[in-house]
Amino acid sequence: MPNENVPTPSFSPEQREDMRQRYLRVDTSNVADVLDTLGYLNQGLAPDFAPYPADAGRMAGFAYTIRGQMTPYPLGGDADKMQACQGLSANEVSVWSGDGEGICYFGELIAIGMKERGCAGALVDGGVRDVRWIKAIQFPVFARYRTPVQSIARWKVTACQVPVYLRGAAGSLIAVRPGDFILADEDGAIVIPVEVLEQVLLESEKLTRTEENIRAELQKGMTLAQALEKFGHV
Repeated sequence: MPNENVPTPSFSPEQREDMRQRYLRVDTSNVADVLDTLGYLNQGLAPDFAPYPADAGRMAGFAYTIRGQMTPYPLGGDADKMQACQGLSANEVSVWSGDGEGICYFGELIAIGMKERGCAGALVDGGVRDVRWIKAIQFPVFARYRTPVQSIARWKVTACQVPVYLRGAAGSLIAVRPGDFILADEDGAIVIPVEVLEQVLLESEKLTRTEENIRAELQKGMTLAQALEKFGHV
């Protein structure tokens, strides 16, 4: 699992965007395999996380974390939520966590504001709404469920840019720290610890090229057994 005592690498805006674009060209399955080889066996998120809308496409970016909890309060808005969102910047994915069930953390207007700031998408361990309108602005969202019920008066943001914990694929909680990396595609979502971000990217790109070569050979008539003998296990 990620080590909170490891120094956090510092990347320039240009490096962050370059890595984000390169990660968009590799699959979460390959990233998961590479993380396994490095000893990070518990980085995949629960299968409940799905794209909204269904054709939202791929999502990649550095984690900007937002945490909240169920608490009654008067109607009229959540100023802490709006303030938290103001800290987002380009190449980041907003990561929403908390104890709410059946209510929406995230909708169209926040998506518009995030997109204006260059945000690369949202990962929501809770609900999303306004799916049709989020699709219209082409803002990728992966969430556990959709619901029309708003968070106002029910669920309130309590912190941002702190370590949070999301539901994991194997049932345990997955730590997400500010600056870790989120990748999501048709297979699901995964968290890449920032201290191995570059290594995982290079190894995932290498694995991707190997798979592309195997597919090319299979199309030429090579059998799967012959391909695995030539390229090794993938």
